[in-house]
Amino acid sequence: MSPSVTPTVLARLRLAAQGILPTSISPGPGPGDVVRSLTALQGQDFPGVLWSIGLRSPGSTRAAVEAAFNSGELVRSWPMRGTLHVTLAEDLGWILSLTAERMESGMSTRHRELEITTADVDKVRELALALVAEQGGRVSRDELFTAFERAGQGTKAQRGYHLLFLLCLQGTLVQGPINSAAGNGNSQFFVSAEAWIKNPRAMDREQALAELALRYFSSHGPATIKDFQWWSKLTLKDISAGLAQLGDQLASVVCNGVSYWLAPETAELLGGTVPGARSLLLLPGFDEYLLGYTDRSAALAPHHAPLTVPGGNGVFKATVVAGGKVAGTWRKAQGMAEKQRQLAGVVLPELFGELSPNQTRSLEKSSTAYKRFLLPN
Repeated sequence: MSPSVTPTVLARLRLAAQGILPTSISPGPGPGDVVRSLTALQGQDFPGVLWSIGLRSPGSTRAAVEAAFNSGELVRSWPMRGTLHVTLAEDLGWILSLTAERMESGMSTRHRELEITTADVDKVRELALALVAEQGGRVSRDELFTAFERAGQGTKAQRGYHLLFLLCLQGTLVQGPINSAAGNGNSQFFVSAEAWIKNPRAMDREQALAELALRYFSSHGPATIKDFQWWSKLTLKDISAGLAQLGDQLASVVCNGVSYWLAPETAELLGGTVPGARSLLLLPGFDEYLLGYTDRSAALAPHHAPLTVPGGNGVFKATVVAGGKVAGTWRKAQGMAEKQRQLAGVVLPELFGELSPNQTRSLEKSSTAYKRFLLPN
């Protein structure tokens, strides 16, 4: 029989599985190990996803995470949900083999509205690869858009964005090395996926379904099948096919009458005191700790959701997480008065309630850790 857990324990088990806690089941010290464990991290906010990786790799700096992109170990593309994610370069192809067709089909109406045809995509593919070759293997988004416009392929009203989306979805381009000269280092060059990704993993569809299911529940569990379906956008038939191959590689727990799957190593934490009760963490917006599930209530109280996602518009603020629960948000200060209240000179917390003296000290330590992460070396 599966053990029962409370929502509070469920949230702390997720902190452990995701490699966030210092005492958790760590995926390893390097940025690549973190991304390998989580499989895919939502990454439309590039500075935020760098910190998502960094906070799970204690002692690393932003420069170290950027180096993993510059070396070709990590890439950013659209492997799931029509949203940018960071993956290991070697994993991108097999994930897209499961998800790309459904994403492209789901966007077909929008592409007709933008008057994007198969011939248009073929044309911009030819242009993009030629430009990448001319530019020494890497090209900026602006340079691609300029080339598209010159060839009569309009980029306004999101048409350019969707052309790039299709080129990445179909495996032509990928975002790789950091473009340090543009956008404060918050953008990447586009490169040829075939040339940049040196050792793509190859597996058949059945293997890929099992791999994605195992890695999701191992890194995000406890999670439900509904959570995994939302995260991956796979069909229930495909999810069932993947899970059927896993045998005893997953354990389960029950919370409020609902079954959750997780790694056996995570379940073993229930044999003692589940860590994280006194933790105080600074997570970026769009972190997998919240974004990895369709039901976020274990970590985010319903009455705090509007403060975390104002207007319900899908834009998540960076969060202060105490004992696994979202206890506030944080941001960079605007103006001199706010800057005087920043912790470590970089974090302005906006708390939902009072913190204990120990939590306040932990918040200061977490702010200092974030400041160290931002150091250039």
